[in-house]
Amino acid sequence: MPSLISNVLAMAYREFTVMRHDKAFLATVILQPIMMLLLFGFALSNDPHNVPWAVLDRSQTALSRLLIAEVAATGRFREPLRTESYDEGRAWLRRGDAVVLLVIPPELRREVARGAPEVQLLLDGADPLTAARVAGIVRLVAAQLGTRSIESTRFDTAPSLRAGGAIDLRPRFWFNATLRDRNFFLATLAGMLLTNLCLSVTSLGLVAERESGTYEQTLSLPTGTLEIVLGKLLPYVGVSYLVLGLAIGGAGLLFGLWPTGSWIGLLVLTLPFVLASLAIGVLVSALARTSAQAVFFTVFFILPSFVLSGVMFPYQLMPDGVRHIGGLMPLRWYQIGLRRLISRGGDLGDVLVPLLALCIIFGVLLLLIRWRIKLRLG
Repeated sequence: MPSLISNVLAMAYREFTVMRHDKAFLATVILQPIMMLLLFGFALSNDPHNVPWAVLDRSQTALSRLLIAEVAATGRFREPLRTESYDEGRAWLRRGDAVVLLVIPPELRREVARGAPEVQLLLDGADPLTAARVAGIVRLVAAQLGTRSIESTRFDTAPSLRAGGAIDLRPRFWFNATLRDRNFFLATLAGMLLTNLCLSVTSLGLVAERESGTYEQTLSLPTGTLEIVLGKLLPYVGVSYLVLGLAIGGAGLLFGLWPTGSWIGLLVLTLPFVLASLAIGVLVSALARTSAQAVFFTVFFILPSFVLSGVMFPYQLMPDGVRHIGGLMPLRWYQIGLRRLISRGGDLGDVLVPLLALCIIFGVLLLLIRWRIKLRLG
């Protein structure tokens, strides 16, 4: 028994000594909880802030301008996008450029005189929690504002406002009329699964070859760096499309959530996302010296990617600095495209910006891999 304890303690001391000299491992262990504490403690919240919204003011009266100003004064909304077209406002909602569209009817002045003014609020129901909370905020503002009729004797005099009853807000939720939470999560399930798959299968590739002694054989092949990298990535592209089919088909068969937009756009958008995610795994494998480092680097990237991309929390509501950091991650652009294609009925033209962003990220990653991987022994 004493020898057993002694041997266990000796092995534990040996492993602790190795761990103590692994600076990359220690840095990851320390930095990851600090980063997640800061994100969840300061940056992320389900309370709507920085909400992008649009206004279609067909009334152009003092009351309509007052309503818009009062909504903006809550401090939860960005500068409103102004539109003269109902179709343009709908396009903004479909692309995710706006979460809410406030439509003020042209007959608002006449409805004020009758004592029953109504305004319409169109919301992006693809994010149920945000839509419901934003509707509640605007409804409260409208109820507190009340109706007002305008009496002005001369053009250059200030209008006289006479208070009346509350403005009746008519909310309408698009893209998810029943506000089902599962639609929000299932729409981007494929992105989370593919991120986990692509980073996991490639992050250990080069590290495993170096540890097994086959890395030199790979370098001796008559191929260039990019040829080696692309050759390692291609087999996993087919596996990724299989996972995509399972995620989309499973959500459709089990829950009736089929893509309402272009299937071709979905297939086209997936290719650069998969390649970019696989390239991140290869870069991690090139940077890590051991398999343990590669695993921790991968986890270090996956968790923030899920949080900052928008698959768990709406990225539109994040603070500016945090939102911009998330834009460096492939999953951010892929989830934007997924929501447009699956939930909002978009087509290939609606995902051109995410498609271009993913192609740029993939190109930059290839340059980094080419710089990091040297085709020489030793």
